[in-house]
Amino acid sequence: MGVSTTSPEKGISRVTADFPPVNALPVQGWYDLADAVRAAGRDPATRCVVLTAAGRGFNAGVDIKEMQRDPGHDTLIGANRGCYEAFAAVYECEVPVVAAVHGHCLGGGIGLVGNADAIVASDDATFGLPELDRGALGAATHLARLVPQHLMRALYYTSRTATAAELHHHGSVWKVVPRGELQEAAMELAREIARKDGTLVRLAKAAINGIDPVDVRRSYRFEQGFTFEAGLSGVADRVRDTFGKEPQP
Repeated sequence: MGVSTTSPEKGISRVTADFPPVNALPVQGWYDLADAVRAAGRDPATRCVVLTAAGRGFNAGVDIKEMQRDPGHDTLIGANRGCYEAFAAVYECEVPVVAAVHGHCLGGGIGLVGNADAIVASDDATFGLPELDRGALGAATHLARLVPQHLMRALYYTSRTATAAELHHHGSVWKVVPRGELQEAAMELAREIARKDGTLVRLAKAAINGIDPVDVRRSYRFEQGFTFEAGLSGVADRVRDTFGKEPQP
C-alpha cells in the first residue's frame, strides 16, 4: 500500500499508487507520488515513466474522509499543496510520462493524466471532475487538455464523466484496450519511447513543455484559490457533508 517504483525493463520506471479501496489519496500520498515521479525522472537510466495504479480504479481524487475529520483547514491546505506538487511532478518529469488508466479517473486523477505526455486506457476507464458535488473546484486546467473547451465546461458543471473511447475520439487517449491488456499496452508505448536517445528525449520533453500555450502551474494555482474560498465560506463543508449520502428534501 502507498506509492512504489519498479524498473520492469531497461529504460522504463513504473510508479504505482495503491491506496485501497478506491485510490483516494491522503495528503501525504500526493507528496509521495510527487517524490516518486520526480526521482524516476531524475534517474539517468530512465527514458520513460509509466504512471499506474493498483486496485479498482486509477484515482478517485483526494481523501474526502480525511478532510472531514479535520475541524480546521490544515488538510485542505495540505491537499491543495500536495495535488499541486503531484500534478507539477508529472508535467515537469524530465522524461515522458505515460499514464495507464483503468476504472475511475476522477478529480485529482484528471490532474495527473492531464499533465501526462500520453494516456493509454482500458475500455472500462471513465474520466471526470465531480468537484462541484464534493465542495471543491480545480483541475479544469487539466480537463481542458483532454477535451475541447465547451465539452470541458459541460462536464465540469454537470460532474458527468467521459469514457476512454470518447477521449480517444478527441485524440487525448493514445489507445483503448481491454483491461487485461492495459499494462502491456502502456509498456509497448513506453518501450518505443525508451528506444530513443536518452539525452535527446529529455531535451524533447523540455522543448515541448516550453512551447505549451498554457502555464499549467499558474493556471491550476488560480483555480485552487477558489477552492480555498469555498472552504472559508463554509459552502465546501456544506456540500462535502452530503458526499455519499442522499440529498435532503
